[in-house]
Amino acid sequence: MENLQIIALTHKNLPLDLIGKFHVSEENQEKQLGDLKIKLNLEELLFICTCNRVEIVMYSKNNFNQSFISKVLKSITTAEDSEIEEASDGAETFLGLEAARHLFKVASSIDSMVIGEREIITQVRNSYERCRNFNLTGDNIRLVIRKTIEIAKEIYTKTSISRKPVSVVSLAYHKLLDFNVGLDARFLIIGAGQTNKTMTRFLKKHGFKNFHIFNRSIQNAEKLAVEIKGIPHALDQLENFQEGFDVLITCTGSVETVVTKEIYSNLVNGDSNQKIIIDLSVPINFEASINDQFNIKLINVKELKKTADLNILERSKDLNFCEEIIEQGIVDFSIMRKERDLEVAMQQIPEKVREISDTALNSVFAKDIAKLDENSIEVLNKVVKYLEKKYISVPIKMAKEILSKENSFRNN
Repeated sequence: MENLQIIALTHKNLPLDLIGKFHVSEENQEKQLGDLKIKLNLEELLFICTCNRVEIVMYSKNNFNQSFISKVLKSITTAEDSEIEEASDGAETFLGLEAARHLFKVASSIDSMVIGEREIITQVRNSYERCRNFNLTGDNIRLVIRKTIEIAKEIYTKTSISRKPVSVVSLAYHKLLDFNVGLDARFLIIGAGQTNKTMTRFLKKHGFKNFHIFNRSIQNAEKLAVEIKGIPHALDQLENFQEGFDVLITCTGSVETVVTKEIYSNLVNGDSNQKIIIDLSVPINFEASINDQFNIKLINVKELKKTADLNILERSKDLNFCEEIIEQGIVDFSIMRKERDLEVAMQQIPEKVREISDTALNSVFAKDIAKLDENSIEVLNKVVKYLEKKYISVPIKMAKEILSKENSFRNN
């Protein structure tokens, strides 16, 4: 598997807006990725794309160096050369078994922005099916993806990582869902920093679409509004907003209260329906007296942090178990890979055996066979065919047993 290569552009090393420049839309993937495969002489190709990562999985004999990585990235984007260089420098790269290990972690969500988000396993599977239908993948990627899905399912089944969120944003989002908020809910977003960006991306990805974004820098509000298809506003216009809301999310760097009782009263404008308030700021941006005087459900960062700390303790145990499952998966995959390599290497043997049989029957022992009656010749042919069939299965079985014993010895 030394030819398995991965270029990963992820939220850990690169800005999300830069990663977005390397997205290839589904309708363009067949042609664009097909051209890439031919242009760089790739044996197999898989393209995985989510809101915060691009994974280019290749089976290739090309030298896996910086020049090659830049060529791959340049082939799937119209970004500027400086952006391609930045992405190339910031990309994570994986080779051989390390590439397989990385895929196991990606599909298991261990490498995700939000650990435990199960959606990634579906995204990996769908990406594979799409690329397979485009005739981009082959037997090598098929095997690693099959094991990847198997490992991810085992981790989600045997651990509780998908049931124990640890990020404050993820916890806030799950608490919001507990209130059965409809997809037509009206959101007021105060602040356009990274926390609110992450929160609104969750919301948009899961179908919410009615957003008003307020921020001191109108330019940053406009950038986030473009991404989530919302409406930007300057923060100093918040007190004049009269269009109503169902959920208010605030996270700013202000050390002063942003949502005062007076501003909140103007925002609700006499509406007595219960509102959901999510305050992710430190210190809080929400005046405490609002909680006593209005009909609200308040989700604040202090309570979320308590839950997160408890989940982190539980998660640490689960992550150790996840790593054990992945490492055992690497061992199993290595055995499976060697067995497959053995099968491929021996595929020509049956034809060679048949050639030897034909030579024996029709040349070397032809005179002796001619002296036999028809019944004896029929039995002889059956014996030869049986030997041809079994000749290949026996050494393969023996080789697999040797491989299994070899790996068992290494693990003990």
